[in-house]
Amino acid sequence: MNIAIYIYDNAEVLDFSGPFEVLSTAKRLGNKDWNIFLISETSNLVQARGGFPIKAHYSFADHPCIDLLIVVGGVHTEEVNKPKVISWIADTASQSSKVVSVCTGAFLLAEAGLLDGLKVTTHWEDIDDLTKAYPLLQVISGQRWVSDKKYTTSGGISAGIDMSLYLVSQMDSLILAEQTAKQMEYRWEKSMVKY
Repeated sequence: MNIAIYIYDNAEVLDFSGPFEVLSTAKRLGNKDWNIFLISETSNLVQARGGFPIKAHYSFADHPCIDLLIVVGGVHTEEVNKPKVISWIADTASQSSKVVSVCTGAFLLAEAGLLDGLKVTTHWEDIDDLTKAYPLLQVISGQRWVSDKKYTTSGGISAGIDMSLYLVSQMDSLILAEQTAKQMEYRWEKSMVKY
């Protein structure tokens, strides 16, 4: 399984590093055949929030096929206005078996027209903006993550870790997800409802 985490300038660091840690730990513990990688629009260095420099494994031009696409949040306002990015997300999502967002990554999925009519969530601070900008979405507040069809969206930052553990439980087993949380010394909020 090829698992891609899309990153961009001003992406929230824990939005991509949290899911990467969960999935790579689960891969190791469960001896899973998962190829987990970061992807960015170009091969240039990405400057995540706080000036955190990160080099993606692949760019739009050279990545392998993607089974699970994770789109992270952060300062997303420039990303939603990039036709090439939105087109890539839409095309990739159409070929992926699962599509996930962390935090304001939901705005990118919504801009790509992927979430119309679906139940979704995002960071609590951005719930109103998501509702107003994309009125066809059923935006849910007060939940750590929401799954609808092949799409799963989560609240901000640490909620992405909870959601990633949920994904492990769905892709493999609850036992592996619990082992992963224990290995990470992370107290997993298993329930979608948190606030």
